[in-house]
Order: sequence, then C-alpha cells, then structure tokens
Amino acid sequence: MIQASHPAPAVAVTCVAAVLAVGVGHPAGPTVRVAAMVLASQLAVGWANDAIDARRDRAVRRADKPVAVGDVSRRAVALAAGVAALVTVALATTHPWPATAVALLGLGSALLYDWPLKLTVASALPYLVSFAALPTFVLLSAPAPIPPPVWLIVGGGLLGAGAHFANALPDLAEDTRVGVRGLPQRLGVAGSQGVAAALLLAATASLVLGPAGAPTGPALAAAAAALFALPAGWLADRRAHRLGRRRVTAFRAVMALAVVDVALLVGEVAALRG
Repeated sequence: MIQASHPAPAVAVTCVAAVLAVGVGHPAGPTVRVAAMVLASQLAVGWANDAIDARRDRAVRRADKPVAVGDVSRRAVALAAGVAALVTVALATTHPWPATAVALLGLGSALLYDWPLKLTVASALPYLVSFAALPTFVLLSAPAPIPPPVWLIVGGGLLGAGAHFANALPDLAEDTRVGVRGLPQRLGVAGSQGVAAALLLAATASLVLGPAGAPTGPALAAAAAALFALPAGWLADRRAHRLGRRRVTAFRAVMALAVVDVALLVGEVAALRG
C-alpha cells in the first residue's frame, strides 16, 4: 500500500508544506495539521492514480506498481483513496474557510488529473492549479493570514506545470503504448524537455523578480545556476547522442532546476512573514 501511494512525491510535497508552514509562523500543532492534510491529499491522489491505471499498468507489466503485479487489490487501493480523500476534507475544515476552499480546490484538481485530464491535452492544468494552491493554502491558514501575492501563485503554478513534463519524461513510451495521450505524450521527449525547461525557468523568474525590492544574492545565484545548467544539459545530451550513449543529462538538469525552484519558493514564502 505504501508503494502504491507514490511515496517519494507524497513525502516531498508534505515536507515542503511543513517547511512553508513553519516559515510563515505556524505553531507546532497547526504545522502538524497542515502536513497531515497535505499528506492525506497526496495519498488520496496516489492511490486513486494506481486504482484507475491498474489495467494500463498490467498491460505494460509495470513491476513497480503493486496493483499491476498483484501485491494489493485494485479495490483495496480505491477504498484507501476514498478514505484518504475524506480525511483530507476533514482536516481542511479545521482551517479558516478561505484556506479550506483552496485546499479542496487543490485536491479536486489533482483527482481530476487522475481521471480524465491525464488522458487529454489539458493534462498540465491540474498540476498548475494544485501547485499554485499549496503555498496559497499555507499563507491563508497562518495564525495571521497572509494574502498570497500574484507572483507567488504564478511561480507555484509554473513550478507544478514544469514538474508535470519533467515527471512524465521517463515513462513517455510506455504511456503512449497504453493510450495515455496527455500533453507530454503528444509533444514527445524533446518537446517535453523544452517545455519543462521553459516553465521552470519562468517559475524561477517569477520567484526571483516578483518580490518587492532588489533580488537577493541566493535568488540571483539560483537564477544563474538555472541559466547555466539547462543549456549545459542539452549540449551534453547532444554529444551523448552522437556517441551512441543514453541521453539523461538534460533530464537531470530539469529535475535539479525543480529542486532549486522549490527552495526559492520556501525562501520567498518565509520572507513574506516579515
């Protein structure tokens, strides 16, 4: 059941939410409630994804999917997704109503990705909405609620949309074979790499240039690293292709940029408290 929940992204997003909560001044108890709600929502989305995709995962013999290999039943995973969704709603209602509304928007958007938007040209939309909702929820649920600035909402959404394309890259061939026709599958490897990079660079620009005042030293360093890493990754992959080697450097550069953007997001949210 843990493996079927997509534990790595679930834990990563939960940790980001907890750090954001601490950064804007949540005491220990409310921070735990924020983290628990985000974790429950991640579990709901992950389990729902594996329940919905069970037939496709079996078709391509996904050894990393417990439902596909028979380690856990599709019914059990679907039931767990429903319970986790109800827990998410219950925990969301313990926050002020604007934060509750944003939390439920994020959950609903993510579940719509699982079905049907994952199969359509609008597959990036749920990532954009749900990732924009995360810092917005944390700010609105703070002891002294902080109105989320537009640049932060935009930066979070662009980060999520970029992560969608980057995350889809390793499975593009298998997804296409079983009929998943989201936007990354329609664009292919090169197109998805380019869009992921463009979205993550735009997220970086929003998080660096959006706040009032001159950009900080760490923010400028992050922007410079992004501008260097992506072209370097593409050039390394072109060289690897000429030599007949596997092309993975650009993908790693895109993922590294996503990590940098998360760090920028955390730092800028903490600065809003002041």
